[in-house]
Amino acid sequence: MFLDTFKPQHFKLTAVTPQYWKVAFDNPPVNVIGTQMIKELKELLTELESNKTVNVVVFESADPDFYLAHYDLAANHAATEALPSKTGFAAWVDVTVRLSHLHAVTVAAIRGIARGAGSEFALAADIRFGSREKAILGQMEVGFTAVAGGGAPGRLPGLVGRARAFEILLSGEDYPAELAEKYGYINRAIDDDKFEAFVDAWALRVSKWDFRVITELKDYINKYTRLPDSEFPLHSDAFWGAAKLPQFGSVTRQLMEKGLQTRGELEYNLGRDIGDIVP
Repeated sequence: MFLDTFKPQHFKLTAVTPQYWKVAFDNPPVNVIGTQMIKELKELLTELESNKTVNVVVFESADPDFYLAHYDLAANHAATEALPSKTGFAAWVDVTVRLSHLHAVTVAAIRGIARGAGSEFALAADIRFGSREKAILGQMEVGFTAVAGGGAPGRLPGLVGRARAFEILLSGEDYPAELAEKYGYINRAIDDDKFEAFVDAWALRVSKWDFRVITELKDYINKYTRLPDSEFPLHSDAFWGAAKLPQFGSVTRQLMEKGLQTRGELEYNLGRDIGDIVP
């Protein structure tokens, strides 16, 4: 049985009930998205794509300060792209596109920072709930001299509108939960002391509905609101094209020297401080 044999290293999978599963990201020091996490997410998605019992999957974090900080810029890109891709797309796009297609309802329960690819993971989920005091979202790729490569330019406009999508993607700044809620970046902000209970109650309620009805509802909503999958590789190609340029490398090196991907002031304030980096 999958739950008995699947032993991920970078998140914990828990079956709250047969219909309701939880995934808690746990990749210290700041929950970056690297090769191993992507590999494990692909394996989980493969199970969920054929599972007709699980109705709701909540993706949360074991770290209250960092949901998913961003893509691991120190990862071996070739090794990541060598992972199997069911869609044939680049590794991260394969994950986000497949996540958006699952029959189960997917919920990003955001406590802590979700920037870059972390924000894109949340955007690919069906629903985003955020801790009022802890949730922070942002797309800071513009500061790296790149466009967001995991689908944010395609998913944000439908949620927040064209003008606010420009604002978010061009500023590179952080959006705390209350503003993110106002913009439509997340469904709602919930007081942190009530957050876990709220998410659990909502997920348990929805998990009890009939699998067929959930699937049909998702199919109809996706039909009218989702871009064709073929659009998303264009974003990835643009990002990785920019990553080969000297400007991107210069920004990355400067940020690494200042403590990128370590648990320090830079990661807490990256949406603000990236504006001070000159390629």
